[in-house]
Amino acid sequence: MFCALVPPTVRQLNNLATILGKAQAHCAANKIDPSAFMQSRMFPDMFPLPVQVRIACDTAKGAVSRLAGVENPKFEDNESTLEQLQERVAKTVAYLLTFRPDQIDGTESKDIVVVTPSRELNFTGLAYLTGFVLPNMYFHTATVYNLLRKGGVPLGKADFLGDI
Repeated sequence: MFCALVPPTVRQLNNLATILGKAQAHCAANKIDPSAFMQSRMFPDMFPLPVQVRIACDTAKGAVSRLAGVENPKFEDNESTLEQLQERVAKTVAYLLTFRPDQIDGTESKDIVVVTPSRELNFTGLAYLTGFVLPNMYFHTATVYNLLRKGGVPLGKADFLGDI
């Protein structure tokens, strides 16, 4: 469970930080106000870029916390710049790296409850990881990639995948 969760999540969040950094560099090189990206959305009923980053981070830190049976730390949801979003990603990665395999391995059958604003979701640990956490994290990181790409940041698939 640890190997299926922590290494790929850390990798994807690090890729997300790189993508956000490329957006900052693009803005600086082209004299674009980076705040233009902060309210970008794929569609009016979708969350803006900062919320996409927050959800990716919160999904990752919530997963390790729930599976390890520890309190999930609360992060302020007040990022207003690309730099602050990168800091949130870095803080999340640092948190993930505090966990050891013995804290998460063997949680395949653990009961996991996730309370959302609209309902309560019940999972086993394995179903939570494979059917909720990983797809959710990839969805939100892909959405950030797409928002920045749509906004003109020169990104490619290799930026999303990172070093292979």
